[in-house]
Amino acid sequence: MTDGLSLEAIAAELYALPPGEFIAARSERAKAADPDLAPAVKALRKPAVAAWVVNLFAQERAAQLAEALSLAAELREAQADLDAAAMSQLGAQRRALTARLAADAATLARSRREKVTDATLEAVRQTISAAFFDPDAAAAVASGRLVRDLEPSGERPLDLDAVVGGGAPGAPRTPEPPVDEVAERRRRRTAQKAVQEAEQARARAERRRDKADRLLRDAARRVSDLEAHVDALQAQLASARQRLSTARDEAVAAEAEHTESLASLDAAERDVRSALVRLDDATEH
Repeated sequence: MTDGLSLEAIAAELYALPPGEFIAARSERAKAADPDLAPAVKALRKPAVAAWVVNLFAQERAAQLAEALSLAAELREAQADLDAAAMSQLGAQRRALTARLAADAATLARSRREKVTDATLEAVRQTISAAFFDPDAAAAVASGRLVRDLEPSGERPLDLDAVVGGGAPGAPRTPEPPVDEVAERRRRRTAQKAVQEAEQARARAERRRDKADRLLRDAARRVSDLEAHVDALQAQLASARQRLSTARDEAVAAEAEHTESLASLDAAERDVRSALVRLDDATEH
């Protein structure tokens, strides 16, 4: 008898049954349910095979699924602080965990003598992956009352009433770690973030140092080149000054010679004029 049971409890029982038994069991539960509840029981939809596999796993391996969903929630919170390399590693770990849980769920379903095809297994993987990315999908998966498989799109809000039978589920139950473990995880995340920030600051300082080294080498080379150029100019200036001094001495000597030549020319002209006078006098006598 199911008298007194809630719709959620009845749905949980039905959705854990093999799909081939669902219709008959639903009719029996509806007959045994409170009259006010019977129409809602009859309206419960038969789950898809992949949804049933997930439901079975959620109910039979609740602790294992809860731990995985708790870890997924922590990863969603932590990924905002991760760099590209850490994000890539996180994605690989998440895919590995999804595949392992899906394989465990398929094994559990096969132990109930149900066939799980490759297509069904892929749908189970996609459903668990959706639960890792979306808190609403996590609640739907943890409810054990999925009607259909989920897709990890994350683009539109999930309609829980459309994918869960027996009423929208609450937040999934997650195992509560010891208080000191929570604090340790928080301290570890804080320390990891501090290390990451320190490494980034060190990388910036190294880039700044390398740039300063290049500037220093360039400046030292320019100073050396200019000093050599100045030395060459100073040598040229000393030589030019020496030539100027010599030219000045030669100019003074040339000026003296010029003065003496003018005086000699004046004396010669006087002698010519005197000789001409004497010549004229001799001619007249």
